[in-house]
Amino acid sequence: MDPVKAIFVFVATVFFVLSPLVSGGFTGFDPGQFPVPQDDPPVQPAGYAFGIWGLIYLWLLISAGVGLFLRAKDEAWEPARLPLILSLAPGAAWIGVAQLSPVWASVLLWWMLAMALIALARTPYIDRWTFQAPVAVYAGWLTAASWVSVGLLGAGFGVLFGPVVWALIALAGALVTGAAVLLALDRAPEYGGALIWALIGVVVANATTAPIVAFAAIAGAVLIGLLSVRAAT
Repeated sequence: MDPVKAIFVFVATVFFVLSPLVSGGFTGFDPGQFPVPQDDPPVQPAGYAFGIWGLIYLWLLISAGVGLFLRAKDEAWEPARLPLILSLAPGAAWIGVAQLSPVWASVLLWWMLAMALIALARTPYIDRWTFQAPVAVYAGWLTAASWVSVGLLGAGFGVLFGPVVWALIALAGALVTGAAVLLALDRAPEYGGALIWALIGVVVANATTAPIVAFAAIAGAVLIGLLSVRAAT
């Protein structure tokens, strides 16, 4: 088995992890990037929730190291490597893209998510904590982030509805996507855990300002929680 893909996963992961340092980090879209400025949009989780990126970066880096130094020629790891590369390598440029265009940032997020889900579906049952789990957490957060971008674009460009309705649309999309992934895989509860983390962040952000969004997020967290328990057992 050729170890080239394991090397590329490691390199792509390193660039992905270092990208916030190179680009100056990302603290959210500037409200002025949208025709209808998005100040404190209800679709966006509370700021603390983005701290999950620390876990994602560290876990993916550990996984890439194990994959290169211990599993470089392991046939079970091979199928997931190419889609993971195709998610992480472009993802290293995401913050730079987001600083320029929320539209193209959303397009890139959806690409990263699609590739991450393919990678997750191809992860082996062995080495769960060093391969499946980190990819699952990464894909779970990307699911939330991709639908948040839809809600931001819809509200920010004034398409038909206001920010609250777009937040509900984005929540519905994230729940349908998350449920479909958990039911199809019937494993990887860590995927659901990351999505629940994002939903709780939405609850915190909207508890006093948009209760209907907070209630919808609570209901979604319960649903994803039940499916995650099912996947775990």
